[in-house]
Amino acid sequence: MLRYLIMGLVLFSCSITGCKRVDEGMPRPDLSNRKARVVTTTGMIADIVKEVGGDLVEIDCLLGPASDPHKYYPTSGDTDRLGKADLILYNGLELEAKMGEVFEKNSKKIRTVAVARKLEPSDLRTPEPGFEGTHDPHIWFNVKYWMKAVDAVQEALVDLDPKNADTYNARAKAYQKKLEELDREIHQEVAKIDQKKRVIITAHDAFGYFGDAYGFQVKGLQGTSTATQAGTRSVQDLVKIIGEQRIPVIFGETSVPDAGIEAVLEAVAKQYKDVKVKLCEERLFSDALGEPGTPEGTYIGMVRHNVRTIVNALSAK
Repeated sequence: MLRYLIMGLVLFSCSITGCKRVDEGMPRPDLSNRKARVVTTTGMIADIVKEVGGDLVEIDCLLGPASDPHKYYPTSGDTDRLGKADLILYNGLELEAKMGEVFEKNSKKIRTVAVARKLEPSDLRTPEPGFEGTHDPHIWFNVKYWMKAVDAVQEALVDLDPKNADTYNARAKAYQKKLEELDREIHQEVAKIDQKKRVIITAHDAFGYFGDAYGFQVKGLQGTSTATQAGTRSVQDLVKIIGEQRIPVIFGETSVPDAGIEAVLEAVAKQYKDVKVKLCEERLFSDALGEPGTPEGTYIGMVRHNVRTIVNALSAK
């Protein structure tokens, strides 16, 4: 635990300060006859690169649909892929905690940037008890915060390939407009839910930034990392909330097994026999996008799916 806490502090520092300026004494690759090779950890970051980089970049995303970055260990193949990159982009804030040593090693020879570096410490959610020094990494669920991640990607691509700066800047500006519209859309959609019903209970605490931004109480069976174990107390805490507030539905996640959340449902059935609560048929996307080629395979499509699922479930009679 001490090892991962220290690693988390390193990753947190890198996320906020960028470890070092990405242009600090590092030679640029010759991109005159090829695309820039960009390796990302998550699909959410890969989607930004696609939007900002367009045909100028070749994207290699390490984590696929339903992958859990909290528990992900890089393979030898991943190490090779990272070693061939011109630019490595990761989330930071200990989302990829078990990859810290890999990022640190690669940052000495390859531009390695945490997209969370553009956020201020005051933007971040309060650390969980027992995990002081770490912060909630799920910044993509506040669209305004994810727009700052777009800024980080834009800056990294411009630094890597300044000859195409105008293209990166123009594409980033166009994508930011789409995200501004998405943010307005979310506010309009959640307004359909009665204020008293705005409670989201999920397998792990991935939606805190969403709750803060759009007016929901959010509770997760596990903490902000799925690497933590949900104990009896966590189950009982959720059971009490569901029973006392008569919550009608709780949400599973595509990247987290349902076993824990099903245990909560069983406990509610035993302790609050008059409370009817069910697991929502539609899963929420938390730490990964959907399958490529589907609407949920993009960041905007994933967010719209989640919002539609939440609104439909909590506004049902």
